[in-house]
Amino acid sequence: MVGVIRAWSRAFLSQWHGKMLLLSIAPFLLALGVWAVLLYLYLQPLVDQLHALFTEHNLFATSTSWLRSLGLGALTAVVPPLIAMLALLPLMILTALIFIGVVAMPVIGRHVGLRHYPQLMQRKGGSILGSIGVALGGMLVFMGLWIITLPLYFFPPLAVIVQALLWGWLTCRVMVYDALADYADADERRQIQREHRWPLLIIGVISGAAGALPGAIWLGGVMAVVMFPFLAAISIWLYVLIFIFTGLWFAYYCMDALAQLRAQAVIIEE
Repeated sequence: MVGVIRAWSRAFLSQWHGKMLLLSIAPFLLALGVWAVLLYLYLQPLVDQLHALFTEHNLFATSTSWLRSLGLGALTAVVPPLIAMLALLPLMILTALIFIGVVAMPVIGRHVGLRHYPQLMQRKGGSILGSIGVALGGMLVFMGLWIITLPLYFFPPLAVIVQALLWGWLTCRVMVYDALADYADADERRQIQREHRWPLLIIGVISGAAGALPGAIWLGGVMAVVMFPFLAAISIWLYVLIFIFTGLWFAYYCMDALAQLRAQAVIIEE
């Protein structure tokens, strides 16, 4: 836990570095631009299809009865739009994550490596395509589990816990690869993932709890539907900031683990 806390404190200080603050702009604008176009073209058709599905299968009566039993009768009229929004949320996470991996993580890795670990040789064990592949693979699993757990949004505390666990797994999978892409080779990366599994998972779960916060602003019922474009932009911005801090946290921990791994290898060789 000492290494986890030390990495957190160093990431917190680095988060306020001018380069890191500016780094959030490009991924945010890229993700915002993509989603502005997608929402303009496909949001209303998606809501219409969900409304037709509810009407065809008489799901409004079932959902109304269920929501009223939970004291959430005010949400009855906005169930299809809410479902559409919650279904789109993981896709927004995916775009933010990919843009952070492609645009921000190489800069974060070099920032941490050159400033704090100049002695480490860059062995280039990862690539941009590898980062995208890891992110996409993880997100396919993540999205499947997200859809299965959508009903938990009617029980917000439980939804936050589940989201934190999902984020813990996803961030471990994606961020470790990105943090070590320039400096570690594939064998070193796998060894660090194996030997530091639990500390990395702790970092992921804590980051996952923070990652669940943007989703909480979508639980405002009717107002969430009315303010959807504005809330979508805020969510993307928050995800970008959280991803950058998470990237720094993983980078500091993984770089320290890599430095120790190579130091041990030198001792063994001697």
